[in-house]
Amino acid sequence: MGTLEAHVTTIQDRDQDLSYLWSKITDLEDRSRRDNIRLFGIPENEEGPDVQAFLSSVSPKLTSLTFDPPLEFQRAHRVGLKCPVGASRPHPIIACLLRHTHTRQLLQVARNHGLFWIDRYEIRITANYSKDTNERRKPFLALRPQLRQLEMKYSLFDPVRMWVTPKMGHPKTSTIPRT
Repeated sequence: MGTLEAHVTTIQDRDQDLSYLWSKITDLEDRSRRDNIRLFGIPENEEGPDVQAFLSSVSPKLTSLTFDPPLEFQRAHRVGLKCPVGASRPHPIIACLLRHTHTRQLLQVARNHGLFWIDRYEIRITANYSKDTNERRKPFLALRPQLRQLEMKYSLFDPVRMWVTPKMGHPKTSTIPRT
């Protein structure tokens, strides 16, 4: 019996270590993506052969901000394979900006402004998080329509924390624990 209890304790310790290591990996992945943005709504093949050059040419149209020095992209690409003809939604574009301050400013404008327009296309800009972080954020995203219906203000902060401000009163915070 003592041997089995020792074995169970060892397994529990390993599970805790594994959970800790998984959270560290997720944190490292999110940190490595912190200069990346995701752009949704740009039709397939609109960017031509050079996604980076396309983004450089349309970035002045995105916001009323003028960046000094101008926005520069280290790299940019479409996520996944090319969309089949007639697909309902094009694949998003992931772009890595050269300067972290530009990334933060652009994301702040995107949060405040919502959708952007390039020609006739609605463009949405978001941060680029790891798959694990996106999964942890999903329950909050499901709450957004209900909060809008109740006319409550909310903000989803990095990585998984939501602030809800009632009509009267002080902000309340909520987090979803890791399962």
